[in-house]
Amino acid sequence: MAKSVVIAVDAMGGDNSPSKIILGISNYIKKNSNVYFRIFGKKSLIENEIKKNKIQSDIYEIIDCEDIVENNDTPLAAAKKKNTSMWKAVNDVKVKNSNVVISAGNTGALFVISKLSMNMIENISKPALAALWPNKIDMNIVLDLGANVECDEKNFEDFAIMGSALHKALFPNDDSKVALLNIGSEEIKGHETIKKAYQNMDGKKNNLYKFCGYIEGNHIMDGDVNVIVTDGFTGNVALKTAEGTANFISSELKKALSNGFIAKLSSFANISNLKKFKNRLDPRLYNGAILLGLESPVIKSHGSTDYVGFANSLDVCVKTVEGKLIDKIKTNLIN
Repeated sequence: MAKSVVIAVDAMGGDNSPSKIILGISNYIKKNSNVYFRIFGKKSLIENEIKKNKIQSDIYEIIDCEDIVENNDTPLAAAKKKNTSMWKAVNDVKVKNSNVVISAGNTGALFVISKLSMNMIENISKPALAALWPNKIDMNIVLDLGANVECDEKNFEDFAIMGSALHKALFPNDDSKVALLNIGSEEIKGHETIKKAYQNMDGKKNNLYKFCGYIEGNHIMDGDVNVIVTDGFTGNVALKTAEGTANFISSELKKALSNGFIAKLSSFANISNLKKFKNRLDPRLYNGAILLGLESPVIKSHGSTDYVGFANSLDVCVKTVEGKLIDKIKTNLIN
């Protein structure tokens, strides 16, 4: 039986690969068996891991690659090595053997190789890096998170369309609500580029999203909007700040609940709520950044995540394909 989604997997990228990659695949197929994997990397190492995890042979094939992209390779150096598992996995999507590509390897290399290998979507001038970000109600899409340090007003409008298309692909039952990240909520706040973007987007009829104006950094997680648009420099700073804050809270909570008998007794009594809180802060649940703007989706799994995080990023792969992400972007660019 033909599988609905074919994923090109760079099995050699990130920490503890290919072990965590194959274990992630094994974990994912327990809930979704309608996926086929074209796995790129060193065949002998991959076969050993597949045997350990007892993965059935009809859901994958291995494409042997003699070289890999190292973590310390510069993007330019990596792009010159055409026989790496990363290059071949990306190219597999270009030639339409696969629907989507995923790698946990060198981020800069993946983006450069993807841009060299694939065409940009027509009328999109710059790609954007998007990621999932939890809010009080459900989940945000935030972009750009580092692909572009400088952006013009057209880029912001494109990011709004791409981010909303991604949101609808991942959460088809929710309405997309877009806001521009700014230093204030008033129309007069911010630099000239973001003001122009606001003027262009405000009141413009759009079938994909509702424009909600500006949002300040302290309201990102309120849940009033779910697609947040910014330039790559600001977005990356915001992301790293949020990650650091989450780690700090988790660390301090753990110390507080392990300090003394009463604290331990209290934590035991509230173990269910504490588990829920811990899960909300677990970065593995939100693993899988998406490079938007190319003719095919490119998913970047965090290099240090484990098999659980990688399995969650495989879910992002499947949803971008089944949710017709690229078609949604193209349709709304035309409209």
